[in-house]
Amino acid sequence: MSQNRTAIKARKLRTLALCITTLAAASAATAQPYQQDGRIGYVLTERHWAIHETEAKTECPQGMNSRGSRDLFAEQFPEGGDGERTVVDTRLMIEGYQYHTNTATTDIYDSLPFYEAQGDVSYGLNLDGEVSADDFKNSAGEEGIDNQLYRALGCIAGYRKDGPYWFFENDFMINNGYNRWMIELSGVDDLVNDDEVTVTTYRGLDKLFTDATGEGFIAGGTQRVDARWGQSFVEEVKGRIKDGVLTTEPITQAKIPWSQPGVSDGYHIFKDLQLQLTLTSQVAQGLMAGYVDVEQFNHRFRTNWSSHHQNYGQSASASEYAALKRLADAYPDPETGANTAISGAVEVTLTQVYIVHPDE
Repeated sequence: MSQNRTAIKARKLRTLALCITTLAAASAATAQPYQQDGRIGYVLTERHWAIHETEAKTECPQGMNSRGSRDLFAEQFPEGGDGERTVVDTRLMIEGYQYHTNTATTDIYDSLPFYEAQGDVSYGLNLDGEVSADDFKNSAGEEGIDNQLYRALGCIAGYRKDGPYWFFENDFMINNGYNRWMIELSGVDDLVNDDEVTVTTYRGLDKLFTDATGEGFIAGGTQRVDARWGQSFVEEVKGRIKDGVLTTEPITQAKIPWSQPGVSDGYHIFKDLQLQLTLTSQVAQGLMAGYVDVEQFNHRFRTNWSSHHQNYGQSASASEYAALKRLADAYPDPETGANTAISGAVEVTLTQVYIVHPDE
């Protein structure tokens, strides 16, 4: 009896091994570019502001910005201070700074200590085609990298790897359908080398196709285009693929959905938005870079994160806003001459999907 059971078990194992081998062979046979009529789509499944990190003390020799809004409140209104204080003139005033910034409030917070990221290495792209003293070089040694947003965010713990903003903004991006940003490549002859392709951005309507863990993503899902409420997210630009890397021409102005569930819907505005993505049949990874509109960045952060939540990552929003205005490096206001946008980059991963258009 024992020998029979052993023989049956062995046959089952051989059958299972044969099935696995067959499935693997079938998978390998179908692991070709998921193209339909020269089209291939990808949906955003991971994003993080591009923060170059080694040891924190390397980029942040003065330390991290440990002053959240509560700490700044304590500095501005120390215990035992002179005079009578009211809630309106203290706490509500500080809350007002978070949402209604002006020159006076910016000057107040600009005078408080705020540590910018140091060094000459950063992720990003050369957005202006020039090499200047304020530019970075990337890890490959390419010079002229524009990413002043890194200077503003690099020493705020919340934006660094595994920090609360790093985690929550990405987690909320996945779980909030409003953020379903997609790109579709058309006119594709080859995912390795193609001198001209068309790249169109959309917002999708459907949930992401996850693996059994619920944390990873599987290629081959379907996304319907949001043709009604997603029109403002549609942009078209030319690009080329060389050695498996897609590089696009700049999009003059693009809206990227960037919200959190249960709080509010929001978006960032990128001017001269460019994509540089390494393509495979199942995933596209790389950078999304451009000049981020400072006022919209400030507004989106305030409306999505209360001062309570900002303290998770020790972010004093008014001081951060002052840094953004100080470091802004493009699109000067025609009246004041002050720059209104700051160069920045986002590390992104997009997973292949079949994009379904309304007429399909």
